[in-house]
Amino acid sequence: MSKDNPDDKNGRDSHYATLRRQVRDAKRERGEIPTPAPQKRRGQGGQWTPPKLAPEQVFLYGLHTVRAALENPERKIIELSVTQNAWVRLDIGEVAAQSFPVKIVSPADIDTHLGPDAIHQGVMLETRPLPVRNLEALQESPLILVLDQITDPHNVGAIMRSAVAFNAGAVITTQRHSPTESGVLAKSASGALELIPYIQIGNLADALGELKKLGFYSVGLDSEGPDAIEQSFTGNKVALVLGAEGKGLRQKTRDTVDVLARLDMPGAIKSLNVSNAAAIALYATRQYLLSSKA
Repeated sequence: MSKDNPDDKNGRDSHYATLRRQVRDAKRERGEIPTPAPQKRRGQGGQWTPPKLAPEQVFLYGLHTVRAALENPERKIIELSVTQNAWVRLDIGEVAAQSFPVKIVSPADIDTHLGPDAIHQGVMLETRPLPVRNLEALQESPLILVLDQITDPHNVGAIMRSAVAFNAGAVITTQRHSPTESGVLAKSASGALELIPYIQIGNLADALGELKKLGFYSVGLDSEGPDAIEQSFTGNKVALVLGAEGKGLRQKTRDTVDVLARLDMPGAIKSLNVSNAAAIALYATRQYLLSSKA
């Protein structure tokens, strides 16, 4: 094949384009990259409109998220929609052996429910929300996390994952200005939603008062806190309280917590994403709790 022959070059380009297309199509079949919406593929334009959900209807997606939900005995499963390829990767046995309906679908079928940008990996689970928990159930836990109107489900999901990693007893948040249980939250939590209570309360100040009665010492994370978090702990039960990025803790919350504390950062950057700050604070709290037992 001559390097100077333009026809040979075009042939090579066509061959590599075909290979790239095959790899891309295989990834779409596995749900690893989004499938373009049908309107876009036909060049008709338009936007995807999410279907209306019933109040008790939740769609979870992604292999790890769905597998964790299926393993959670508290989950009420309605139906599993899965591509043939994803069913093999899910590896939960034969279709006929499942205690819930299983529907073999195409990636485009799942896109219809979740939208073309959801990285669903070829699996979607229709389910009911997890049972509601109350604060009294937390009295045996030495560490809980309280979120003051953190609205981004990606951040809350990442925080939930760290909370499970450091063995926190629950993640508590407000009913308003906080994400409800959803596919985005569950996917961001990467299975953690099934492993830790996610409690939504009406009034955060009242909830902190209830936690105090249960023996929790509340530490509010604040960049202007008078002391570093390592010097701010006391007692054998800690409730870490974090606010939204930018505005931080609300004034009422700042007035209600037992103490305000900061994360000391000696470097040039003095602020962190709230999920990163949560992970560091959880580590510091866990170290304190372990040392207080010694």
